[in-house]
Amino acid sequence: MVIHSTFSDFALFLYIHMAHADGYYHPSEQDVILEKLPKLFPSENNPSGKLSAAIQEYKKLNPDDLPTLIQESFRHFNEVKFTQRYKIYTDMYDIINADGKVDESETRALNALKSIIDAGSHSHSA
Repeated sequence: MVIHSTFSDFALFLYIHMAHADGYYHPSEQDVILEKLPKLFPSENNPSGKLSAAIQEYKKLNPDDLPTLIQESFRHFNEVKFTQRYKIYTDMYDIINADGKVDESETRALNALKSIIDAGSHSHSA
């Protein structure tokens, strides 16, 4: 189940997923995501609109489908270098720290994504 046509769209999805991991989408998390959007989408003229649309799409998904979607998307974008994947990981760390506290659910979500990223890098280099 891959729903994103570009790795940038998938990265934005992961940012949103991380921001929602503790069940609360904090305004400072949104600010951090908005700061990162110009690097993901250099030609985007309306970053706030892009983020709002992506959040609406995220909310339509069944939470039970998210782990499979994330794993299959990482496999789908297997041409993406480990350095890019790791940058996404560090960006997500910034997002969960944005509200000044890291909830246990955020830590679990981040660790799960890190193991997917690591697994992808090992299978890609094998």
